[in-house]
Amino acid sequence: MNLRLFAFACILLATPAFAADPPEGLRYLRPSEAIEDKEEGSFWHDARKLDVEGQGWTDTKSPYDRLPAKAETTVRDAVWNLSRHASGIVVPFSTDASRIKARWTLTSDRLAMPHMPATGVSGVDLYVRDDAGKWRWLACKPPEGESTTVELVSGIEEKDRDYLLYLPLYNGVNSLEINVPSGKYLAASKPRPADKQKPIVFYGTSITHGASASRPGMTHPAILGRRFERPIINLGFSGNGRMEPEVATLLAELDPAVYVIDCLPNITADEVTARTKTCVDILRKAHPTTPILLVEDRSYSDSFLVDSKRERNLTSRAALRKVFDEQKSAGDANLYYLEGEHLLGDDNEGTVDSSHPTDLGFMRQADAFEKALRPVLRQ
Repeated sequence: MNLRLFAFACILLATPAFAADPPEGLRYLRPSEAIEDKEEGSFWHDARKLDVEGQGWTDTKSPYDRLPAKAETTVRDAVWNLSRHASGIVVPFSTDASRIKARWTLTSDRLAMPHMPATGVSGVDLYVRDDAGKWRWLACKPPEGESTTVELVSGIEEKDRDYLLYLPLYNGVNSLEINVPSGKYLAASKPRPADKQKPIVFYGTSITHGASASRPGMTHPAILGRRFERPIINLGFSGNGRMEPEVATLLAELDPAVYVIDCLPNITADEVTARTKTCVDILRKAHPTTPILLVEDRSYSDSFLVDSKRERNLTSRAALRKVFDEQKSAGDANLYYLEGEHLLGDDNEGTVDSSHPTDLGFMRQADAFEKALRPVLRQ
């Protein structure tokens, strides 16, 4: 027998066939390229072989960074370090497995924070599309340390389904693998329709970053990604969303459906005045007609009594509104505005510390952002 044919036959014999004919039009991961668990009868697949969403650049220093490697020398150290967190990065995949496992390694042993649980800081979060086509939560697993191996779900009907696996919000990820039983397929989800492929890019603060969601899929950018059926790119940098020109220049390299600029919680009124026009001008030079949504800061939940916080909200908003009005008067027809007074609701129940949203606060923010973004995206 020809040696090449013999080698190919050996590969076929060593690679289990799917138990049933899998759907057409999917890009399947090969068991021959996975790590086999012979004792359990399953395969571990590197998630990077799937179509990872939430990254605007491919030339990253580590596989799940949010900024390109070149940014290390152009942005401040604080921004660079925070960009190593995997916030907003999600792995869409399809499988017919009745059991799904995951294992991931983190870059930091700080698994939780005083105002945010380990499930959100360092855990993974699984959603599934149901028979009606709606995304529904299915499983969230906390970290067990810097390395974690868990069963995400088991005992479900063996059926072709689409999934979204969200990565940790406030920790970096060195590696991520997904495990399915032998004979079951794992594939990249079908590409999005052509009119839904451009992402929504969020640039903001710790709130955009994800503090203090209980799990990665509960931030307002993640919620909006599911509602709009679009990829999102989360460029929230905790305490460091400051409309800096170095970051705006990087944002200008992207080609989104819309930019969402939500930086007021990290800058004072004077800084809003000094930086907003520059940020918008940098984006406009590269993207003359791409919609840009300027967002006011959410109201501090205790600002009804704490005068200094109310003053901070009011002065920052006045400064942002002034720049917005000037830009609109200068002819920018694709600049939009979202007021902040009611982003978290009106009952003071939307935060953990007067600033950072609970899951309730994030859901309310998602509702407010959806009303502002939906007509923009229709255009």
